Amino acid sequence: MESGTHKERSDMVAIGKVLGVHGLRGDVRVQSYSDVPGRFEGLRKVTMLNPRTGARTLVVQGVRSTPSGYLVNFEGIDTPEAAASLVGAILQIPQQPLAPLSDDRYYECDLLGMEVRTEEGLVVGALTDILSTTSNAIFVVRGAEGSEHLIPATKEIVRTIDVPHRMMTVRQMAGLLDEGAADAV
Repeated sequence: MESGTHKERSDMVAIGKVLGVHGLRGDVRVQSYSDVPGRFEGLRKVTMLNPRTGARTLVVQGVRSTPSGYLVNFEGIDTPEAAASLVGAILQIPQQPLAPLSDDRYYECDLLGMEVRTEEGLVVGALTDILSTTSNAIFVVRGAEGSEHLIPATKEIVRTIDVPHRMMTVRQMAGLLDEGAADAV
């Protein structure tokens, strides 16, 4: 899946996130958001969107696949200290025409930032992240007051997804949303 957790330019798509530093040469550990084969191995340049320092373009010097993601080395990032400045940054590339998906499948970049409401019309918040688990994805929804809700991405819970209108409707079930977590429309 292609995704992003921060507001990005509409012509860019997030393909991963820097999780940490690896070794003494400035390599970084990257979690992939992409299921496109060869996406990372073919990278030449990426735009790094860092919530602390903003966006900047970096030249990719090397990429190595690991069981948990990728190790990436960038030109000019050759110390652990320099690499540490990238932790938390989102890797973005220019968006290419995306292949159509089958019904009930979505690109993460289309879901992130979407407003989430209950079937009763109560605002839960905005979808800010998508966590992968062995059984199903978990949608992280942040309410206006800063509360965080973890919503299983199952058909039983997620009732509708309207990509053009940027709206997701979820079934409110006991224990899923705290009392008062959703605000009246």
